[in-house]
Amino acid sequence: MSATDWYAHKSIGEGLYWIQEKFFESSNRANIWLLRGSHQDVVIDTGLGLRSLPDYINTKGLLGDDPQRKNPILAIATHAHFDHSGGLHQFEQVGVHSAEVDALANGDNFETVTWLSDREIVQAPWPGWRARGYRVKAVQPTHILQEVLQCSWNILLLNESIFQVHMPGHSRGSICLHDGDNKMLFSGDVVYDGAMIDWLPTSRVSDYVSSCERLVGLVDSEQVDQVMPGHYHTFGAKRLHHIASGYIDRAGTCPARFSTFAWRTLAGLALRAANTHGIC
Repeated sequence: MSATDWYAHKSIGEGLYWIQEKFFESSNRANIWLLRGSHQDVVIDTGLGLRSLPDYINTKGLLGDDPQRKNPILAIATHAHFDHSGGLHQFEQVGVHSAEVDALANGDNFETVTWLSDREIVQAPWPGWRARGYRVKAVQPTHILQEVLQCSWNILLLNESIFQVHMPGHSRGSICLHDGDNKMLFSGDVVYDGAMIDWLPTSRVSDYVSSCERLVGLVDSEQVDQVMPGHYHTFGAKRLHHIASGYIDRAGTCPARFSTFAWRTLAGLALRAANTHGIC
């Protein structure tokens, strides 16, 4: 199967594309966002990496044919989990938060929570492909996203008005990308319109609560109109406020704490069993 068959895209606005893996039918299917910039083009998350995302982008002409565009695409992972980082090895420039550099460099499929089944891939990318052989390939990030304190936010200028914001909780290195001029938030798995996962081995509820408080603050200060999440569909500021404030309210309750503990224990055991036999 070619890359042009594997992926599909939709134009969201000028210079912004929403890309998906057509034959990965699962709640784990991540949204891939492509942003054209005047100085640097950016891909936010890269999916499983089963077919070449750069080939798809080039074949479809999503970046145009401007001879002045000399910089290779910068692929940013909102976090290291397999459904977002699997295609990073296909790019020359790779960025990830410093907390998850080692996981990607070492091909640590426990921390990337690699967990894929045959039933999620409804058409194999090549003959004989099986999910049990899938691993996130090791990649050495070229851009390590560090924190720079400014106005109480941890930020790093990436592309015109787009800033990286460290939002741990779902994972230790989770980030959002905030386009201040257009009031858009590329949220990865920090927030999406579904059940928020805080029970993975590197999740931390207290960090997640702090991140959700930041999200509420972004809405209250009218800095976000639209959320481009890591999964499912886009949504607006009102829904963002509802999801984030709802998590804050639930996180400290006894049932939530017990459920998180139970799921984290089970997830850790399952992931260790699934990824015992190394990496590639």
